[in-house]
Amino acid sequence: MTHKQISIFGEVLFDHFPDGSCVLGGAPFNVAWHLQAFAQQPRFISRVGQDAQGDAIQAAMQEWWMDLSGLQRDKEHPTGKVQVSFEQGEPSYAIVPEQAYDFIAADELPPQNHDGLLYHGTLALRHEVSQRALALLKSQHQGKLFMDVNLREPWWHQAEVLALADDADWVKLNHHELQALQAEPADLEAGMKLFLKAHALEGLVVTRGKDGAVAINAAGEAAVIMPAQSLAVVDTVGAGDAFASVLMLGIHLGWPLQQTLERAQAFASGLVGRRGATVQDVHFYQAFAQSWKLQ
Repeated sequence: MTHKQISIFGEVLFDHFPDGSCVLGGAPFNVAWHLQAFAQQPRFISRVGQDAQGDAIQAAMQEWWMDLSGLQRDKEHPTGKVQVSFEQGEPSYAIVPEQAYDFIAADELPPQNHDGLLYHGTLALRHEVSQRALALLKSQHQGKLFMDVNLREPWWHQAEVLALADDADWVKLNHHELQALQAEPADLEAGMKLFLKAHALEGLVVTRGKDGAVAINAAGEAAVIMPAQSLAVVDTVGAGDAFASVLMLGIHLGWPLQQTLERAQAFASGLVGRRGATVQDVHFYQAFAQSWKLQ
């Protein structure tokens, strides 16, 4: 078991659903939550408001025994909010601007373990303040960098995302996002090879919804996984984050590529059978942890 700490940088927010319910989320937070459940004790770096929602997030992290050293509090900006809707079973997101996670402050970053795995997404980098904070983290970081692409209109620009990919060791994105970032149309296999080479990546993972996922690495290995045909789906919110968390776990612990993909798919398939992007039942995670011999 490695003792290097995983660091997760990015947004934490509340997803507001059509039925009036609210669920704690944000891709980086979801990833950190899952990794905490898998006994990795990640450091989550984000910012929330000095409001009831921020208090709720801090309390949830404390109850889940998460590291609070990277959670900043903001007196001027509110805790993040997203309005979730569904079209033909697929989630759509109305993301409110000028939220606390847009203002993660470089001068409030905690002392870092520089040789572990560092995760970041793309949404929390829509404002220059959080951009500066991540740039400082990356300038000091000596371990691998995992980039989880989440293209949310209108909060992304192709050139900026591609520049971030240049710094990454591993990139995860879905097949629509890969097409949006490619200079020229290409089939999936060719497009993945072009992207891997163009950004000198160690590995690239492309998720395809009901069609599973494909991964390739710089060593020439490839892996493909398909979900079970009889999969029961309650909602797909957070499925990609669940998948990303186990991808990171596999990279962190040195699992083979195919095994990592299989375990990531299995965990994501388990999550879509529940409402929301995280699970508070430790037994849900223990079944996977025992199967993977994490304990």
